[in-house]
Amino acid sequence: MEIDGNVLAAKSLVRFGVRHMFGVVGIPVTSLANRAVALGVRFIAFHNEQSAGYAASAYGYLTATPGVFLTVSGPGCVHGLAGLSNASVNTWPTVLISGSCDQADVGRGDFQELNQIEATKPFSKLSVRASHISEIPARVAQVLEWAQSGRPGGCYLDLPTDVLHQKISESEAEKLLTEAEKNRAKPEPYSISNSKIEEAVSLLRRAERPLIVFGKGAAYARAEHVLTKLVETTGIPFLPTPMGKGLLPDTHALAATAARSLAIGKCDVALVVGARLNWLLHFGEPPKWSKDVKFILVDVSEEEIELRKPHLGLVGDAKHVIEVLNKEIKDDPFCLGNTHPWVQAISNKAKDNVAKMEFQLRKDVVPFNFLTPMRIIRDAIADLGSPAPIVVSEGANTMDVGRSVLVQTEPRTRLDAGTWGTMGVGLGYCIAAAVASPDRLVVAVEGDSGFGFSAIEVETLVRYQLPVVVIVFNNGGVYGGDRRRPEEIDGPHKGDPAPTDFVPNAGYHALIEAFGGKGYLVETPDELKFALSESFSARKPAVINVVIDPYAGSESGRMQHKN
Repeated sequence: MEIDGNVLAAKSLVRFGVRHMFGVVGIPVTSLANRAVALGVRFIAFHNEQSAGYAASAYGYLTATPGVFLTVSGPGCVHGLAGLSNASVNTWPTVLISGSCDQADVGRGDFQELNQIEATKPFSKLSVRASHISEIPARVAQVLEWAQSGRPGGCYLDLPTDVLHQKISESEAEKLLTEAEKNRAKPEPYSISNSKIEEAVSLLRRAERPLIVFGKGAAYARAEHVLTKLVETTGIPFLPTPMGKGLLPDTHALAATAARSLAIGKCDVALVVGARLNWLLHFGEPPKWSKDVKFILVDVSEEEIELRKPHLGLVGDAKHVIEVLNKEIKDDPFCLGNTHPWVQAISNKAKDNVAKMEFQLRKDVVPFNFLTPMRIIRDAIADLGSPAPIVVSEGANTMDVGRSVLVQTEPRTRLDAGTWGTMGVGLGYCIAAAVASPDRLVVAVEGDSGFGFSAIEVETLVRYQLPVVVIVFNNGGVYGGDRRRPEEIDGPHKGDPAPTDFVPNAGYHALIEAFGGKGYLVETPDELKFALSESFSARKPAVINVVIDPYAGSESGRMQHKN
């Protein structure tokens, strides 16, 4: 009996561990998706390849296994570049698989023809094509392996139409699968010299104002337990990046998030784990950081360490490196203690800033500003206990305020615009989170602009009955509608809506109702509390349309930290 390339590709994905796929089907990949489903893969079909790609990238992060998404050729592949590039910039393991035109017709203007290998190369670690059906198992294994190895990222696999239609015997297919499986490389263990570990511990021990910074790379590495041991053994304050929040609870006594400016401005030694010294951390440079700070940088990529030129670089998986540091400290322990001047300074500043924020949050402001509904959402999430929901945060003001107000107590429970500041990720991330962590509720806190990028995917939520509650902060536009100065309102089209304007009082809640989901329109604290209580309990797809004062927000870009 013979099988075609669609069946062999599906068998290859299953053999090498793929359990979920995302994508948009059509010629020539519909049969591949159907065959994968028949073999046990859960295929989540989207309306738009961008959202499918964002879902795959977030799935890769949440599961530490490659997220796989499937597109048609040409424009489908191009739309998929958004997810592929997002994965590579955030260093999440992701594989884009696209159909492509018949190889015999390349260069003749075939249907949806594009040189997809060259198109994907700038955004992928590896772009390869299966030029014959016999190459499919090895190519599938290769892209899955490359996506995860070293610094994770995006990879691309091209499956031409003629290859998908070629046939081989089942016995030959099994030989190819077995051979590809046998040839899969085993990850090499990281080796760190004892002298570097000793130097790192010595730097931390001698520091007067040490700080531990960790990011989503540490979250990806499942480093929460070893980091907790390091923090609580040494008494060193810690600062998470936005998606590092929750590795240790935001409520931990040594958390420096609410004293961020003091922590990074005054520390003399900073152990940075799974976080890059990029714009999110002000490049590790003055004036935000002290000019004399000594960085100990822990990263899986030697190239990253060479780029940043820290005082000391430790190349390796975050969890492994911190385990080795903990063993070294165990032989000669040290702890700053609650009365240490640095710990007290951080603690006092954090308590002061939290008190100021809580004073602002205590007021019920109607029409809503950003703080009042964010406080109500925070409290509703806290009431759920454990397992904590996965919070997806997207938007300008909405994401900025949410980062300060919403509390993360468990690892990998916050997804946001990430390293690239990507807008449009919201619904894709929600779907990935619901699929990857079915025991958790997913709560999206979205600006109306961010929601608009992928709003149609609420139909996907309803179709698969995913436990996702989407909260839209509706202030009538990007940053809050028309913010033009008088001198900017001129020209022959000055009567048009401003570039930042949306239709006022848009009924976003009605969108999900069109597909059979639950919608809520809320304008008061009591209405919001009721909507959250009912939707959280139901664990069904819902959109809560929260009407915000259009003058409550401000233009937002790079992260602003005022604490």
